[in-house]
Order: sequence, then C-alpha cells, then structure tokens
Amino acid sequence: MIQPIIIDIWTDGACKGNPGNGGSAYVILIGDTIYKYAKGEFDTTNNRMELDAVLNAFNVIKSIEIDSKL
Repeated sequence: MIQPIIIDIWTDGACKGNPGNGGSAYVILIGDTIYKYAKGEFDTTNNRMELDAVLNAFNVIKSIEIDSKL
C-alpha cells in the first residue's frame, strides 16, 4: 500500500500601502525537511503578494522529488 505523504505549507503576503512596498514568504515542511523563501517587491498590492506566496510554494512542491520512504 502507498503511504500518504503529508506536506505542510504556510504562506503570507503583505503590503504597506496599497499599492506600495510588499513582500511574500512561504515555509514548506515535508518529513524532516524545511523549505523556506521570502522576497520583497516595490509598488505591488497585498492581494498580489498573498497569491505570489501560494503560487511560489506550489511551484517548489512540483519541482521536489519526494522520497516515497518518508
């Protein structure tokens, strides 16, 4: 039987002013491995940063070769 792999994802995005300076970040936990990333942008919106964090996290998960022995 195939064991399910649990992937925990935390994301956030924010902006000071709307539009204004903003940032997005994610933390991904797969087994004992943590992937994290944060970035900032000028002249952006809060909604864009929130979506950017989620999309970047999903793209990272797609690119990871997940070991079936987790």
